[in-house]
Amino acid sequence: MILTDYYRFEKLPQQSSKLRIDCTASTGGYDPLEVLRNKAGELFVYIGDNTHTKAGKERKADLAISKGKHISSVYNPDWTLPYWYGDMKGTADAFLFVHKNTEFINGGIQAGAVIELFVARGQRNNRIQLYNVITDGGLDDEMNALRMQVTKTVADTAKC
Repeated sequence: MILTDYYRFEKLPQQSSKLRIDCTASTGGYDPLEVLRNKAGELFVYIGDNTHTKAGKERKADLAISKGKHISSVYNPDWTLPYWYGDMKGTADAFLFVHKNTEFINGGIQAGAVIELFVARGQRNNRIQLYNVITDGGLDDEMNALRMQVTKTVADTAKC
């Protein structure tokens, strides 16, 4: 399998922060995200405009995920498709995102937005190729298998 870990983030309706998205399900095994949990066991991050990276020769990311520090740049090559890609800062890992209802309204992500994050460990240099494969449906079976492996959900005592 190319995809190794899964995290589902949602913009919860009761959340007052405009850019916060909360993890509502995960396979729970990706340490670079797991260390971001608070004392209550909750995992949340912020998604918004990319103010963390400067564009040189390469394209500047469309969005960024952060939590006190930059976690990942998020690239949106085709705004008509529900897919993004990025990578975990400081690792060799690629991120693939499947999203729905992710419009930004009045400076914040709309309630009900869902962002599924799939990790491909060691595949940072292949993230664009993986994006192409995901858009062609080539990773659907792997994504569904990871969704079925969810070990933590908001129904658990420790959130997500």
